Amino acid sequence: MKAVWNGAVIAESDDTVVVEGNHYFPVGALKREYIKPSETHTTCGWKGLASYYSLVVNGKENADAVWYYPEPMKGAEAVAGRVAFWHGVEVA
Repeated sequence: MKAVWNGAVIAESDDTVVVEGNHYFPVGALKREYIKPSETHTTCGWKGLASYYSLVVNGKENADAVWYYPEPMKGAEAVAGRVAFWHGVEVA
């Protein structure tokens, strides 16, 4: 699987986990040169507190396009150490 935005491969892995229709990539597959930390946090009722990264590729920013669960709740262990994408990031 590949996550692509603005012409760049953001992450690539044969080891993704699908949860609620989203592919969660191992955090090590994320190309760090394209991300910057975000102050955004949201809460999922069964996965816990989500944190975000924004993408910066070829001078364009995609705010909060990457999310992850630093400490997923019991029952959501499958997403531990993984990231997922939205906001126009193509995953295929």
